[in-house]
Amino acid sequence: MKKTTSKRMFTFGLVLLILVLAACAPLYAPVYTVILLTSILMYMTIAVSWALFSGPTGYISLASAAFFGAGIYTSAILGKALPLPLVIVVGALASFCLALLVGALTLRLKGIYFVMFTFGLVELLLHFILWWEVTICGTTGRVVPPAGNATVFYAMLIILVILVLTVFIIRRSRYGLALFSIGENEEAAAHAGVHVTVLKIIIFAVSALFMGAAGAAMATRWTYIDPRIAFNPLISFMPVLMAIFGGIRPLYGPIIGAAIFTYLEEFLITRFPYYYMLIFGIIMVVAILYMPDGLVGLIQRLWKGISGRKHADT
Repeated sequence: MKKTTSKRMFTFGLVLLILVLAACAPLYAPVYTVILLTSILMYMTIAVSWALFSGPTGYISLASAAFFGAGIYTSAILGKALPLPLVIVVGALASFCLALLVGALTLRLKGIYFVMFTFGLVELLLHFILWWEVTICGTTGRVVPPAGNATVFYAMLIILVILVLTVFIIRRSRYGLALFSIGENEEAAAHAGVHVTVLKIIIFAVSALFMGAAGAAMATRWTYIDPRIAFNPLISFMPVLMAIFGGIRPLYGPIIGAAIFTYLEEFLITRFPYYYMLIFGIIMVVAILYMPDGLVGLIQRLWKGISGRKHADT
């Protein structure tokens, strides 16, 4: 009991220390570092949001770019009329409502059909808004009122902290247990009294809410957006790769995967601009073959092996 309490206190202290150091980053770090950290926070938010729904249920969603883009366009449309915190809230709610509609239509689908529909949603929104801007508005793209690098950084940090707390609470509630039961055997969960479809729709919408908030905040850093930027299909695939690389099930798995992948992406783009996607592909193949439970699972297996040897030696 004391050992468990000490471990929890150590984890809490470590997380608090990381948050304090992160909050102080804009005060001492160069501008480039703050921008890179903001991108890391953005991908952490999207990856954890994706894992909130897809991790326990086993449903692979590729709609992340749709919800992220909805937040971006909310910021572009309302950025001049509303303050940034309110824009973020409205962007989050817009993505939440979109996910409720999409979830009600698609979460009765399973397997490859759900994957195809969610990715098709991204392409549908991209081309519909592109058509609307060219045909109705007569121009493509929008200017977003800019916010300072430090402002966007703190906005993303706050969004991530709220998201992590939300995931922590959900996973330790009866709804989290019901989600994992859906992933294990959906039919058995339904027979046990779980409102499977309703629960999937709600958690799907909650995950989209934070993606929309991240999109609304990040749009103010890019200052100019168009449909191809807002609904970039890469945003749908990167969180999946990050979560798989870090480990889908543990809460900190997608966070670690997002941090490593974002820095790796920045490094490879600057050093190997023509080959970085090929290198990414090789890394993912190796990760899937030799790290089926992600980097976190690999570390846990190595630690158990080391601990087992120590006990054997004693």
